[in-house]
Amino acid sequence: MLRSALRNFKSSLHRALDALRRWLCPQERSPIEQVHSRLFPPIGTLSRASKQELEQRLGFPIRKAPYYEQALLHRSALHRFARPGVVSNERLEFLGDALLGFLTAEYLFERYPELPEGELTKMRTWLVNRRTLAICARKLTLERWLTASPSARHAIERGSDAPLADALEALIAAVYLDHGLEAARALVRDRLLPIAEEEHLLQDTNYKSLLLEYLQARGEAPPQYRVLSERGPAHAKEFVVGVYVGEHCLGVGRGRSKKEAEQHAARKALMELERVNTDTDHDGAPHL
Repeated sequence: MLRSALRNFKSSLHRALDALRRWLCPQERSPIEQVHSRLFPPIGTLSRASKQELEQRLGFPIRKAPYYEQALLHRSALHRFARPGVVSNERLEFLGDALLGFLTAEYLFERYPELPEGELTKMRTWLVNRRTLAICARKLTLERWLTASPSARHAIERGSDAPLADALEALIAAVYLDHGLEAARALVRDRLLPIAEEEHLLQDTNYKSLLLEYLQARGEAPPQYRVLSERGPAHAKEFVVGVYVGEHCLGVGRGRSKKEAEQHAARKALMELERVNTDTDHDGAPHL
């Protein structure tokens, strides 16, 4: 009995000494923590206030700020942080793109069990393209936290989608690294996909393509797009474009680029064609 008590005492003493040693000399970080420490050095771009605001927007606490600081660092501002290990968000964007593709495919697979593979593929393409991501990023006001050069910010104000779309993908990766796959899944499903549904992005929004298909199916000539006017200074132009079949104007659209104005014109044309669809000839084609 005495020997057993002595063993127990020694075991308790060793545990106490180990605990004291760990407290006095913190244990070395795990290999993964060491790698992440090297890949994500603190940048200092997130203040306490901006961090709290971003947490509220994401719905998650930020445990490791360097993940998010890198996710929101555009390459145009990289020269401001000429320190070892500081890189732009492009690597995180690569990881976030893969996560977004997987999580979107998973969501569509479960949400639309009746749809074949081809339809699911098209819907995933609509949801993960740059325009959709930029719309979601703007709804989240992500530009408030993006560290970018004045010229890059100016491009965003003029309607450039790439910086915001890339930052959103990188942010998905940051949440994944900080909290795991379930948190990344929640971000995509609870924050991003509701925006996509609200903005009607779960359908084809390439109106030029839809208009072309509509007209070809009815034996009409392909539509032609004409710039009717350009307004405003060079950095903030507005284009007005009309879409025509022959000399008949089907719709007029405005946009910050010719492509955007053409899409708006095609959308107006489709809306008008649907409105007059009851007035058809014997072949079922609307009178143009």
